[in-house]
Amino acid sequence: MTSDAALDHSVAARLTRDASGLVAAVVQQHDTGEVLMLGWMDDEALRRTLTEGRVTFWSRSRQEYWRKGDTSGHVQHVKSVALDCDGDALLVRVDQVGAACHTGERTCFEGRDLGAAVGGAA
Repeated sequence: MTSDAALDHSVAARLTRDASGLVAAVVQQHDTGEVLMLGWMDDEALRRTLTEGRVTFWSRSRQEYWRKGDTSGHVQHVKSVALDCDGDALLVRVDQVGAACHTGERTCFEGRDLGAAVGGAA
């Protein structure tokens, strides 16, 4: 499903891509702030996300585009997309339907705490 349209030049010019042409996309539940997952986007995935209202990623393992929820039904409806100050990360705020993680968990971080020492303010 490739389109003849390209990512808006003014947006593309602000991106700092990695060696593979990708930008990290942190996905967050829009109303609770819960961090759901991390995915990767190239220009086309970002264009689709900005224009279609659903989140599209580039799969580094399968080397293809995938739209969250097309096979699982666990859809991510876009609420907003922001670029960080360096242009190398996106914050995609969504309304998540169902699990965000392919394991069936609500988030990809559920039950994976590494037990870091907790610091405090000085």
